[in-house]
Amino acid sequence: MVNLTIDNIPVEVNENTTILEAARLAGINIPTLCFLKDINEIAACRVCIVEIDGMDRLISSCNNSVREGMVVYTNSPRVREARRINVELILSQHNTSCAYCPRSGNCTLQKIANDLGIYKIPYKNIIPKTLWSHRAILKRDASKCIKCMRCIQICDKVQTLHIWDIDGTGSRTTVDVSHNRMIMDSDCSLCGQCITHCPVGALSARDDIGKFYDALADSEKTVVVQVAPAVRAAWGEELGISREQATMGKITAALKRMGVDYVFDTDFSADLTIMEEGNELLKRLSEGEHKYPMFTSCCPGWVRFMKSQFPEMVGCLSTSKSPQQMFGAILKTYYAGLIGVPADRLYFVSIMPCVAKKKEASLSTMNSAGTGQDVDLVLTTREFVQIIRSEHISVDHLSEIPCDQPIVTSSGAGVIFGTTGGVMEAALRTAYAVAEGHNPEPDAFREIRGEGGIREAVFTIGGRDLHVAAASGLGNARKLVKAVKSGKAHYDFVEIMACPGGCSGGGGQPIKDGSELYGIRGSELYNLDKNSEIRYSHENPAIVSLYENYLEKPLSERSEQLLHTDHTAWEMPLAPDDI
Repeated sequence: MVNLTIDNIPVEVNENTTILEAARLAGINIPTLCFLKDINEIAACRVCIVEIDGMDRLISSCNNSVREGMVVYTNSPRVREARRINVELILSQHNTSCAYCPRSGNCTLQKIANDLGIYKIPYKNIIPKTLWSHRAILKRDASKCIKCMRCIQICDKVQTLHIWDIDGTGSRTTVDVSHNRMIMDSDCSLCGQCITHCPVGALSARDDIGKFYDALADSEKTVVVQVAPAVRAAWGEELGISREQATMGKITAALKRMGVDYVFDTDFSADLTIMEEGNELLKRLSEGEHKYPMFTSCCPGWVRFMKSQFPEMVGCLSTSKSPQQMFGAILKTYYAGLIGVPADRLYFVSIMPCVAKKKEASLSTMNSAGTGQDVDLVLTTREFVQIIRSEHISVDHLSEIPCDQPIVTSSGAGVIFGTTGGVMEAALRTAYAVAEGHNPEPDAFREIRGEGGIREAVFTIGGRDLHVAAASGLGNARKLVKAVKSGKAHYDFVEIMACPGGCSGGGGQPIKDGSELYGIRGSELYNLDKNSEIRYSHENPAIVSLYENYLEKPLSERSEQLLHTDHTAWEMPLAPDDI
């Protein structure tokens, strides 16, 4: 242990602890811009500088360790003056049009500047310019980039795609797409982790809110919205309401207040995905041993990664569509008749925790209903929250409203789709029931749960040992696929989620800079599963009715037509302006 003093407070910490960590343990906040623990500790911003008694120069606290007897001042006159100059210099190359920035009110640079009392810049304002496709789903604004390198490090170290790199030298240094590529020519997965880890508004997702309002204003359109499981675990964060209050009933009430005609829960189509994918797995196992496992396919970021990094393995992906796309195909065929609206008048909107879902909805293979794209528009959780604010909806005063008939019920298995390991667990619950003729204990497969790295387990189903694995984060996905290809690992079934923590940590979720909230959000989804009346996808009455009255059975001819897809029918990277 090391004893030191920080701002006149005695502190005892483990050796090799950084000054920044020691201060935080003592409840002392040192501002940072570029710091991400274990990912970006390069002291590029110089905002975290501190003064050490007996040392002439100020030092960065994020990458300097404590020493016995050290006396640290985190906010001395010298520190405040140097920190202020550093931030003013950053602002001199920053577009300070904060009123119309996507991160206004949730920007770390904005907060630090306000805390320092910076109201004007004494230096000449030189703002970099950039060219970027207005149709691109992933947006980069060079005029807001502060060169903190977070996007580079998160993409390199966590997602291993190396999309971003340093460009230029000296004062012209900036961040751009690596290898002099355009973003549409890169193998970007659209996971959005660079967006959620950017401390300012330099990176964002395409804003589709205007299209939503246009649809609401069109008297010829019936607007239908589906809401993904992970959304309910996060949407209340920016609105200041607790997770217990941020219910699906209040989401429905808010959407109805906006003028939406029908609201459905994507948990329903998550259950549908399990019916198809679970039976697809059992069919595959009945064919005998396979060299490679079947991989889940409900995460479009992961599918894009597989197609660009391991194209020879694409045939191992489940052919089942994602819940988002299954719902679109079923809504515009079977349910259009039930609700009495012609399919070509339905405008189907998804609220998703994901940026890649925007791209998935526009793929040429996602038009099975024959009325154009099965999903017309995708909004992220952040966009949904922005619309609530724009509509001046007081969530506290909303009374809960259930989802619309005829799809009111869903299962706990569908809810846990929103967290890593959840798809695997839900699929195994149904696969076991089909193979054994009775349900397993609801939590029989909880061994596959967990946040970090790669989780492995062996379960006995249908008289055979089933080797399974689950991983989230594309760096872990790369390790797992490499191990499978080399023969070092053998599995029958593998779940991959592109974002750390799964959809709970998706690139479209609310941003709280410096905090990883996917674990807390995932726990909330498991609590919802635990308290659900129905915990198996195959026991969802809406699913049972759908098969009895329309689909006949899983993997039927109609199911194959509407609920399955060919992953080889589109290319990576995509054509210009198509990303």
